[in-house]
Amino acid sequence: MSETVPSTPTFTTRPQLAGTFGMVASTHWLASAAGMSVLEKGGNAFDAAVAAGFVLQVVEPHLNGPGGEVPVVAYDTRLGDGRSGVFVLDGQGPAPAGATLAAYADLGLVDLVPGSGLLAAVVPAAFGTWMRLLEQHGTMRPRDVLEYAIGYARDGYPMLPTASSQIESMADTFREHWPSSAEVYLGNGVPGPGQRFANPALAETYSRVVAEAEAAGSSREAQIEAARRAFYEGFVAETIAAYLEHAEVMDVTGERHRGLLTGADLAAWRASTEQPVTLDFRGFTVCKTGPWGQGPVFLQQLALLDGLDLAAMGAGSADFIHAVTESTKLAMADREAWYGDPRFSEVPLAGLLSAEYAAQRRALIGAQSSGELIPGAPAGAPGALPGYALAAFAGHGANGAAGGIGIGEPTMAGISSPQLGTGDTCHLDVADRFGNLVSATPSGGWLQSSPVVPGLGFCLGSRGQMFALTAGFASSLAPGRRPRTTLSPSLALRDGEPYMAFGTPGGDQQDQWTLGVFLNHAVFGMNLQEAIDFPAFHTDHMPSSFYPRAAEPRSLAVESRTSEQVIADLRARGHEVSVRGPWSLGRVSAVARSGDFLYAGANPRGMQGYAAGR
Repeated sequence: MSETVPSTPTFTTRPQLAGTFGMVASTHWLASAAGMSVLEKGGNAFDAAVAAGFVLQVVEPHLNGPGGEVPVVAYDTRLGDGRSGVFVLDGQGPAPAGATLAAYADLGLVDLVPGSGLLAAVVPAAFGTWMRLLEQHGTMRPRDVLEYAIGYARDGYPMLPTASSQIESMADTFREHWPSSAEVYLGNGVPGPGQRFANPALAETYSRVVAEAEAAGSSREAQIEAARRAFYEGFVAETIAAYLEHAEVMDVTGERHRGLLTGADLAAWRASTEQPVTLDFRGFTVCKTGPWGQGPVFLQQLALLDGLDLAAMGAGSADFIHAVTESTKLAMADREAWYGDPRFSEVPLAGLLSAEYAAQRRALIGAQSSGELIPGAPAGAPGALPGYALAAFAGHGANGAAGGIGIGEPTMAGISSPQLGTGDTCHLDVADRFGNLVSATPSGGWLQSSPVVPGLGFCLGSRGQMFALTAGFASSLAPGRRPRTTLSPSLALRDGEPYMAFGTPGGDQQDQWTLGVFLNHAVFGMNLQEAIDFPAFHTDHMPSSFYPRAAEPRSLAVESRTSEQVIADLRARGHEVSVRGPWSLGRVSAVARSGDFLYAGANPRGMQGYAAGR
C-alpha cells in the first residue's frame, strides 16, 4: 500500500491510522471504542463488529435500532483464500405474510407504502443477523458483545445534537399520537445536545435476552441460539405481537393504521448467508450484496467507468464529476426497473454487469446532463418503470406528509446544518490481526418513523416503504419478499487478496459517496483518509427509495470546497448544481490491510465518526 505515504503530504482532518493489531471505524466514536475493546480482549473482527453494532443501536437511535436491519459483507480467513473467503449476510427482513397488494389496496393505498407508522414494518432482522455473524464467525458469547450496549442504555450516553433535534421535531407527534415514544424520549423533556440520556427499557430487554441465553447452558452455540429464540419466538416477539394485535397508529398519510406483522412472521425468519456479487475493476474485485440491495449499482457504475480514462480527467474535475454522475443515472434507472428479491423474481444480473451491456450503456453518456430515466435491456426486452418512478420523474407529488408525522427517510431535512451534516443510517468496518474484514451497514427502526413498542424500548422498522405497489416488478410487494434496500456495505480484494472494507450511511447516496471514495483511492492514489476527506458530490436525479419517493432530475449536489470553475463548468453542461456546506456530503469509513499493516480512516462530517486501532 505504497500510496499511504505520498511524496507530498496532503492535509487531512485526522491521520490515516496504521498498525498491526486491529482497526475499527464507524459512524460513532463509542461504537468504535467498543469494537476495539473486544479486539483487545482477544475477540476477532466479527465479535468486534457485533459489539459495535449493538452500541450503535443505543447511541444512534435516530439512525438505527433493534427493529431494523443490517446487511453484512465480510471476509473470513477460515473459509478459504481470495473470493472463497467472502460472504454476505442478507440482514434484511421480509414482508409479513399479510402484506399483499390487495391488503394495501383495501386501505386505499395503491401508489406508495407509508414511510412511517406500522404498515411499512417488515421482520426486524438486525438482532438475528448479528447473532448469526457471532455464531458462524465469532468466538464470543452474547454477554460479551451485548454488555457495552446494555451499559450505555442503562447508565446513559451523550445525546447527539442531531438526535436531540430529531426528538424535538417529533415531540408533538410523540405526545399526541405515539405515547410510548414520549415515555422513552420525553420523560424529562426533550434531551438536549450532549445531555446524558439513558433508555432503561432497552437495557432491560437486552439484559433479559442475555439472562435467557445463559440459562440455556454453558455452550456458546446454545447461548446464541437461546438469545435468538428470545427475540424471535420468546418474550420480545410476544411483546411485539401483543402490541400489534390492537395498535392503530397515526402515520404519514394522516390516518391511523394497524400493522401487518405478526409473531408468526418473526418465528419463521432466520438470517441467511449468501455469495457476494462481484466485479473486477483494474486489479480490484469489489464484492456487494445481491440485487435485493442497492449494491450492484456500485458495480454497474464501475463497469461503465472502466471504459473511460478517469486518471486523465483528474480527481474532482468537471469531466470526472460529469462522467460519474451520468453513469449513476444509468445504473439507478436499471435499479428501478430490474432490482428486487431474486428469490421471487428473475433479475438479469449477469447481463446488467456484463462488459457488452456496459459498453452499450456507456454510449448514452453525452456531453450534457441527461434529464431522462432510461433503463436498459440487459435480457433483450427493454426495462419498464413502476408507477412511483413514473410519477416521481414526471414531477407529480405523491401523498403528502401529514403535519408532524415523520416521513420515510430520516435525513433530518430542515434541522441539519453544514456542521452537523445529515444521516439516516450507520456504518462500521473492522479489520483484525487474523486477516478478517467486516463491512456492515445497520439501519432502520428509527425513533422518528415508528412508535416505540411498549416495554421494549425500541420501535419497529419501516423498510417496507421501498416496495413497489405496481404489480409485475422484482421490487413489487409480496409476502415473504425482501424490500429492495438501499443499504450497501462494500468489500474489495486487491490482486485476489482481501484488502478493504468500507461503506457509508446515505440512502440512495450510499453507492455514490462510496464510489467517489473508492475511485479517489483506487484510481487517484489517495490514502483512505485523503479519499474520505476529498470534496464529495451526488445526484438525486432518480426516484428516492423513501416516501414520498420524489425525484430531482439533473440535480447535482457538490460541497463548497469544489472549485468555482468546476461548478461553472458543470452548470454549463446542464447540471442543476446546488452548492452544499464544505463538509456535508457523505459519512464514509474504511479499513484496509496491505503487507504488514492495517489501515483505517473515518469521516469528519457530522463530527461523530471515528476510527480506532493500533
